[in-house]
Amino acid sequence: MKTIALYPGSFDPITNGHLDILERATNLFETVIVTVAVNNKKDAVFSGDERVELIKECIKDKEWAKNVEVNQFTGLLVDHAQDMNADTLVRGVRQISDFEYEFRMALTNKRLAPEVDTIFLMPDEEFTFISASIVKEVAYWDGDLSSFVPDIVAKALTEKFKDK
Repeated sequence: MKTIALYPGSFDPITNGHLDILERATNLFETVIVTVAVNNKKDAVFSGDERVELIKECIKDKEWAKNVEVNQFTGLLVDHAQDMNADTLVRGVRQISDFEYEFRMALTNKRLAPEVDTIFLMPDEEFTFISASIVKEVAYWDGDLSSFVPDIVAKALTEKFKDK
C-alpha cells in the first residue's frame, strides 16, 4: 500500500523547524507532499509561487527529499488531501498552544473527511521556539537569520525587507 502524506502550512517563510518536520515525515511515508496554503485574507511576505520555489530550493540537494513533492492550494485542506490521494496530514507541534489549535483542526478535518488522519510531529528541541512570525520580525529589523532559516530563505527575506 502506497502511503501519501500531506504536510500543509503557509510556509511564509519555510524555517529550519519546518524542514526538520519534513525530514521526519519522509521517514514515515513513501511520499510527502508539502502543500503551501494560499490564503488571500492574509498578508504574506512571499507569494504562493515564491514559497513553493523557496521550498524546492531548500530541499533540492537533500537525500531524504527524493520522494517529496511541493504544490500549493486554496480552499479546504481535506479536499486537497483527497485530490492528492493523501490519507494523512502531517502537522508540526512546538508547544501546548500549537497542540490546542491543531487538535481542533484535526477534529474538524476528521469530521469533513473521516478517511484522512492527522499525525502530530514535534521538531527537534533546538527548533521549538522558531516560528515564521518571529523569523519575519528578525528579518524586518535586519537581524541574523542563520539559525532560523536556510541561507536562500535568509537572502530572500533580506531582499523583501531591504526598502522597509
